[in-house]
This record gives sequence, C-alpha cells and structure tokens, in this order.
Amino acid sequence: MYKTTSSSLLRAASSRSTLLSSRSSLTQSSSSSAASASPSPSSSLLGRRSFSTSSPAFRSLPRWSHCLHSRPSPFRLSSQIRAVSPGLDRLERNFSSMASEHPFKGIFTTLPKPGGGEFGKFYSLPALNDPRIDKLPYSIRILLESAIRNCDNFQVTKGDVEKIIDWEKTAPKQVEIPFKPARVLLQDFTGVPAVVDLACMRDAMNKLGSDSNKINPLVPVDLVIDHSVQVDVARSENAVQANMELEFQRNKERFAFLKWGSTAFQNMLVVPPGSGIVHQVNLEYLGRVVFNTQGVLYPDSVVGTDSHTTMIDGLGVAGWGVGGIEAEATMLGQPMSMVLPGVVGFKLSGKMRNGVTATDLVLTVTQILRKHGVVGKFVEFYGDGMSGLSLADRATIANMSPEYGATMGFFPVDHVTLQYLKLTGRSDETVAMIEAYLRANNMFVDYNEPQQDRAYSSYLELNLDNVEPCISGPKRPHDRVPLKEMKADWNSCLDSKVGFKGFAIPKEAQEKVANFSFNGKPAEITHGSVVIAAITSCTNTSNPSVMLGAGLVAKKACDLGLQVKPWIKTSLAPGSGVVTKYLLKSGLQEYLNQQGFNIVGYGCTTCIGNSGEINESVGAAITENDIVAAAVLSGNRNFEGRVHPLTRANYLASPPLVVAYALAGTVNIDFETEPIGTGKNGKDVFLRDIWPTTEEIAEVVQSSVLPDMFRATYESITKGNPMWNELSVPENTLYSWDPKSTYIHEPPYFKDMTMDPPGPHSVKDAYCLLNFGDSITTDHISPAGNIQKDSPAAKYLMERGVDRKDFNSYGSRRGNDEIMARGTFANIRIVNKLMNGEVGPKTVHIPSGEKLSVFDAAMRYKSSGEDTIILAGAEYGSGSSRDWAAKGPMLQGVKAVIAKSFERIHRSNLVGMGIIPLCFKSGEDADTLGLTGHERYTIHLPTDISEIRPGQDVTVTTDNGKSFTCTVRFDTEVELAYFNHGGILPYVIRNLSKQ
Repeated sequence: MYKTTSSSLLRAASSRSTLLSSRSSLTQSSSSSAASASPSPSSSLLGRRSFSTSSPAFRSLPRWSHCLHSRPSPFRLSSQIRAVSPGLDRLERNFSSMASEHPFKGIFTTLPKPGGGEFGKFYSLPALNDPRIDKLPYSIRILLESAIRNCDNFQVTKGDVEKIIDWEKTAPKQVEIPFKPARVLLQDFTGVPAVVDLACMRDAMNKLGSDSNKINPLVPVDLVIDHSVQVDVARSENAVQANMELEFQRNKERFAFLKWGSTAFQNMLVVPPGSGIVHQVNLEYLGRVVFNTQGVLYPDSVVGTDSHTTMIDGLGVAGWGVGGIEAEATMLGQPMSMVLPGVVGFKLSGKMRNGVTATDLVLTVTQILRKHGVVGKFVEFYGDGMSGLSLADRATIANMSPEYGATMGFFPVDHVTLQYLKLTGRSDETVAMIEAYLRANNMFVDYNEPQQDRAYSSYLELNLDNVEPCISGPKRPHDRVPLKEMKADWNSCLDSKVGFKGFAIPKEAQEKVANFSFNGKPAEITHGSVVIAAITSCTNTSNPSVMLGAGLVAKKACDLGLQVKPWIKTSLAPGSGVVTKYLLKSGLQEYLNQQGFNIVGYGCTTCIGNSGEINESVGAAITENDIVAAAVLSGNRNFEGRVHPLTRANYLASPPLVVAYALAGTVNIDFETEPIGTGKNGKDVFLRDIWPTTEEIAEVVQSSVLPDMFRATYESITKGNPMWNELSVPENTLYSWDPKSTYIHEPPYFKDMTMDPPGPHSVKDAYCLLNFGDSITTDHISPAGNIQKDSPAAKYLMERGVDRKDFNSYGSRRGNDEIMARGTFANIRIVNKLMNGEVGPKTVHIPSGEKLSVFDAAMRYKSSGEDTIILAGAEYGSGSSRDWAAKGPMLQGVKAVIAKSFERIHRSNLVGMGIIPLCFKSGEDADTLGLTGHERYTIHLPTDISEIRPGQDVTVTTDNGKSFTCTVRFDTEVELAYFNHGGILPYVIRNLSKQ
C-alpha cells in the first residue's frame, strides 16, 4: 500500500499507531535525565503520526515539533569501557522517580516568569557555587550543562562533570568526555546515506532476531533537502521552476525514499526541496537557542552531517559537523565521545571601514586562525567589536569554521542575538524565555555590564578597522588575496609551478586569446576570464547586507550602462525565500536580473559543484586552447575540480564582488587603477563608481528586511510544493530494496554479521593503493559533482541502461554503495605520486605495473585477498564532512591511512568505518622516510583490543627493510570499542540487540 502525504514537514512515524508500547514510546531527548514533572498525557499521543497540513493537530503544533517524548531511553547504548548495561527496568523509570535520584537534583530549580508563574525548571550552574565555572568559556558551559543534565553515572558520570568544571587543567591533557547533543541536522546528500544505513540496520536487527523498531532516532532529526538542485537553467525568469522540475525528474526516487524515512522513523522532520539552504533554515527557523521540553529548559545544541553546521554558532547554539555514521549513532542514543577541547579566545575590537563586507572579514579571520592552528579547538569570539557585528555577520564567520579548522566558531548569546530572534519571527514569549534562562544560568553576555575575565587556552585579537577588501583562491579558501594585490597575485599564479598557487603557464602563452562564436556572435576568452559568476552558498546568502549590496552594485552598473558578457554563466541561489522577498521589496532584484543574476533555485548549487554545464562553445574554447578559466563565487569552498571541471581557478568573494568580477569579465584586473568597463557616456567606469557605501546598504536593509517575511516564508514551507506532495511512499517500516535501483541500494556493511565482535584486524604485507601529498580533500576522495563519462561509475550506470544525460551527480547517488565505491578517488584533478606527474583518477597496480582506475586496481587487490593502505601528507580529508570519503575506501579494501595529519571529522569517519588512521611522527613523512609507495607495509598493531591504547605508538615495517614509528589516531577508548566491533554501526547494532 502507498499513501500520499500532503505535509512538507513529515514527522517520523506511521499514522497506523498513535500510542506506542511502553518500551518504544520511552524516547530519549537531551533532557532524558532531567528531573521534571511527569510528561503530560497528550505528549504520548504525538508519537507516530504523519501530519497533514490540513490536520488540526498539525496546525496546533508549536514552531518546532518532532513528537518528542522526554523520558528515559528504553535502550541506552553503553560504552564497552563503562559498566555493564542495567536492565530495562532501570531504564524505564518515570520522571518523578528520576527526580529523587539524579546526582545533581540539588541544583534543579525553577525559572520564574516576571509576571508570575514559571517558564520551567533547569539545572542551575550558579547553584554549584564553584568559582571555576565563572571563568569557563561560554562554549564550555554548554558542555557542562549537558553533562550535568544527562548525568546518570552510567553514560555520563559525575567524574565527567568534574572534568569539564576543571577545564583549565583537564583540557591540556586531552581528556575524554561524553556529550549528548540536543538534536541532529542533515542535508539530503548526507541524509540519504544516513537513512539508507538506518534502514539497513533495521534489516540487520531483524536477521539477528531482535526488534527492528529499536532503530529509531531518539533525538530530533531535521533533514533539509538543499543539495540536489543544479543550475541547468540560468539567466531566465523561469529558472527556478525549470530547475526544480529537472531536480525532481532526476531525484524522484531519492526524494520518495526520504519521504518514506520521515514516516517510517520517529522524530524525523523533512523540509522539502525548494525551501532553502539547510544552514539558513537552521538559523532562521529550526534553531531553538533554548529548548523547553515538557517544562525542562536547556541550551540548544546540534551536530550535523554537513561541516558548515557551525553556522548556527553565530546564533549562540553550539553546533558542529560530524561524520554521517557518527550522527547516526547520536540519533540512536549513543553519547558522542569527544576530547575536551581547548578554546581560543578571539577578541574583536574597533569597527569595519566603509565598504568592507562580512566576507572580507571572514576571509581575514580564516587566514589568521589557520595560521594560529585551531584544529580540534573551539574558537570563542568576544570584545567591544561584537556590538558592530550583525547576527548575519557572525553567522558568516561561524559558517567558515571548517575552513579555519576549528570545531566551532562560537558567538555567545547577547542582545544582538535576541533582536535577530525577534526579526526572524520567534515570539516575544519565546525570546523572553530564552533571555531569562540564559541570564539565570550565566550563559548570556550583556556588554552593557562589566565583563568578567574568562580563561582561554590562547588569545588572539583583530581590530576590525584593519580588515580590507579581499578574495581567496585560486584553489583553497584560506589563501586570502587583498583586492589591491589581486592582479599581481594572478600573474604570479600563472608563472608559478603547478600547485595551490600556480598553473605553470609559459610566458609566451600567458597572453593567448581564444576566439569562439557565441550564439552567432564573435567572442573571446583569455587566461583569467570569468566563465562562472555565482551568488551562492550558505556562507553569504543569509546576510542581507551583502545580498542587498550585490543588488546595489547591479543597479549602479545598470544606471551607468554596464552589462555582464552573455557567455558568463551567472546565477543567484538564495539561502531561503526570505532573501527573495527582501530583494523584491527593495526593487533590486530587477537590476540583478538585468545583469543575468536571475534566481535559479533555493539550494547550494555552484558551491558544491552543482553549477551545471557551461555553454558548449565556451567549454570548447577552454579545452582546445588550454585556457585557465575562472569562477568567482560567494561560497566557502573552491578546491580544484569542485566548482566545475573546466574552471581551474576558483575564487571566493562577497556577493557584491561576484557581480563586479562578472562585469569585469576577468580576475586579471586591478580594480583601483583599471576600469571595469565603459559606461553609456563613453567614460571609464571603475569599481569605486558602482560600490555602495555602508550607509547606503544599511538604509536598504532597514527598509527591506521585515519580520513578516520570515513568518510568511516558514509558514509556507509547511505546505510543501505540488511535486513533493504528490510523491507516494510505502507504509511499511522495513524498506523494500529494489535490486534494479541505481539510486537506493542495500549496502553490504552488515553482511554475515554475528553478535560477536570481530576484534582488531591486522594489516600484513599491504600494498599502497595511492601515495598522496598534502591537502587531499574529501572532494578528491569522494567527489560530489558530475560523473565523468569514462569513469567506472559511468560504466556501471550505462550497463544498467542509464543514459549519460541522466547520470546526475555523485552527491545524488550516495544512496547506492556500488556507484559510490566506484566514485571513490574519481576526482579528475587528483594527484597520485605513483603516477609520476600524471593527473587524474588512476593508480599503478604494483604487482603487475599496470595503470588502472583506482577502483579497478582496488578490486584487483581485493579479489586476490591483498590488503591496501594509503600514504598521505598533511590535512588529509580536509573539506566537506563526507562519510563516503571513509565508506568508499573501506569498500575498496583500504585497511589503514598513514598521513602527516588528518582533518578532524574525516579521522573520526575513518575510525567509524574500521579503517586505522596513523600519523607519521613530527618532522617525518613518506618522502623523508624514503617511501615510494611501491613497498609492502605491515602495521604491528596488537590483535587484542585490551592491548591498544588511545594515541599509542606502533611500528610499521616494509618488505624492503624500512621501519618507522607512527601514532595510532584512535583518540578515545570509545573509538577503540568501535574498532573492535569493525565500526561504529556494528557496535550500535550489537548493543541494541542485547537490550
């Protein structure tokens, strides 16, 4: 049977049953250990319904509703290093009995309302009367509150609480703590494989003879579909509708699967396509700041499967990116095991100069923090300069935490936050509750009052007056270039050898002109010509000042008679419908349209490689003449091969600068001394002639950005759209896998799984599959963009009757492990040292000496029973949070990665998939050790898990007599438990099955 659900916000659960059994209805939230009154009877009736917007129940739901039951979990997942799991009778106690037993019941107090009554109850940090807490960074206080509230002396102990309170002394020791986020955030590229894994885990539970319904999210899960829309149609009034129709044609099966997941699993909310970018929706709508769950108040916190989840840190909500598999464990009640982080205090002073944008600021901050070194740390911003930063500016800085390497870029809640909450439609009562709670728990910053000094691990300071206009590129986000130096830097890049700042174009070829015909008219491009100009991405499109600033640049250009060249692919993809509303109200969208920046859709588009095709004649001119063409985008990622296969130079810039570079038509320009073009009066027009002042922008923002816009936008997404509402989904809670599907495929992770953990796997005489240098990103490992026509994935699709035009992207195919395994290391720009300078997704099969695609070589090793390892340099796995960058290598048979350093999330993902991450000792790498990758490697790791310690040294030997020492990057005891089980998901299944 199938049903059609009209609601766009589909709540997890089937309408077949409104009352659950006592075991399955006892659902854990972040307040599961809270001492509170018994939940109201009505709350248990919300458990497993799928709401229609026409339903009175739906209309009466509060702003955020996931049908939560804030009661103890029926199946808490125990770490192997903690006590044996207690019986279900202990886990099914009601709130009133827990109130008398909570270790911190003495500080559980009431928060009164000013006019009488109470907001609710909360765990009071001031009531602990511990002077150490007063010096804690605000971000650490959120970890502390969570540990206190969830303390049961089982998953979270009083010892864990003490570690956090004593943060100044314990953080330098890299101590481990558990953390239970309040919710989980997904986007569709990472959400599809997550739901695939959950469905597969249900099947595994079934095969083990356990209750498959134990596989259900126990915390709210928000999934926003925003990564699938591509810029197929641009420069058209009909672009939004045309691109959405194509999006649904390509992704109907994926979308139906997600819609099924929203009805089959509890606590899952799906925001349909066309609603906005996940992080902007999170900022404007989903973010609670403070939860009030059945009378228990606690700070909002979130982990997300997109690395830019950190954008919510700008709202004072602790959030960061995690791997998909780690997020799945969090959904299922597993506390996150994390190293108590150091916190870098970043003081902001002064005020930004006229004409300087938030993008200029974030690129400057990114460079400073990258240089300082903040990997694995929190960054907390404070100081007098905060008052001059809007919430949107803060969110822009927080968004790019992955680019500067921090776990979080945190802005504590202050008056600016409260003003933003009101602007975005949060009710006065909600905002009053948020302020009262945070003030009462010493989590609110009031810059009108004297500030108490807080302790930080290290300190940085930036005078905002020193920030100057800049862009970043051409291949990395942290390679900032001051605008005044851009022309010189570009020419240096042409001269320099191939690398992050070089293209090695011979002097005699640097002035080459490629002539071509565009729509019957003569055209030309040269090195540095802009062929893609995109206002895109979560980083900037949530910020009214830069979006309206772009509109003002377009208007001034139109007034002076400037026009973007027609062969440049221009696009505008707002982060939410709110942006469209204020661009229309301001009257500036008209001028953006005239310059080709028509709205193309509501999603990530160009920033994640969904830029669509460029004109064939332009593409031919680039390839036939070996032109280094440029893309300029207002995004956060510009790694080579990500934006478009034909744009070797990719620059990150503010939305106004995107328009300016589109008008100039080249990045080879000095905006201070060279004109952008010639006006209708025949005079030269310079950037300064079309650049708006800060006052001009502020005036338009003030008159055009209104609270009603936010309310109307987010009321409308509850109605969905006709294409989404018409999708039919099966009612059963076990998914019926279609073996013919090329989108959704049952993965082999749990094949032949038993209840006994396999134990640590040895690595003996392994071949080197790939030998990499520094900065191999997750885009290199598991690309999200186009599937190349001659790739193993393309061959797989064609063998199954899929036409090339229907290949879609790797990102959209992440629900199919067969395609993703073939897409692993398929980036066309990958540089493998085994290939002696040849660029592309190939490697050498060492035994035969043959050059093969990486997938084919991996399968040949695997079929002959040979293990493989990967050698890498620094920052291995940097870039997007991408679990397939770990799943893919695992399916290819990779057993270990030996690198100089790892990006935080990717290292965790490798552990989660059972791959051993090892780090060379300081000052050593494959080159200094004389390793070529042609050796065979044995990793001398104990086969008994009890003999392995987090961070211990191990010896690696080769068949040619070399020996060196590495550090095993299992960072916590819990990660060792995952490794013992073959990965985090088998660990979770075995523990759930025992309950």
